[in-house]
Amino acid sequence: MSKKYKIVVAANLILVLAFFAFSVVQKETLISKGTEVLLRLAPVDPRSLMQGDYMALDYQIFDKIDRHFKSGYIVVKVDRNKVAKFVRRQNSKKTNNGELVFFYKKHEGRLTIGADNYFFQEGSAKKFENAKYGLLKVDSDGNSILVGLCDKDGRLIE
Repeated sequence: MSKKYKIVVAANLILVLAFFAFSVVQKETLISKGTEVLLRLAPVDPRSLMQGDYMALDYQIFDKIDRHFKSGYIVVKVDRNKVAKFVRRQNSKKTNNGELVFFYKKHEGRLTIGADNYFFQEGSAKKFENAKYGLLKVDSDGNSILVGLCDKDGRLIE
């Protein structure tokens, strides 16, 4: 291999690793500083033979959105129990006082906020069957990450 080729390969490797590290830092920041929100789950098929035990997630809040929009922001207000209540759908992340936004997009015909699967240890599906909420952390830009699943009382299922 030529020296030039090795330099190009090394530079690309450094770029990929830097991108990966930046992504991890972003997610960790969102987990530590994001606002906790409970989104009510809608029923979906809970298992996959190819991927192991997991729950495909859908959120009831998507029922309020006209499906012809490919992406946008869902504006919610959070009650004292951290449960999100739909306010409106809009194209910008601008909010009024006491509101939060979730960025959503249409992916393979489904609306998603990026947290549409929850994987769990094989054999522990039974305890997640009665999950009623997805516990997400969301930032002011509408980015969200799924932290866990919660029961009907909003308690994290472990």
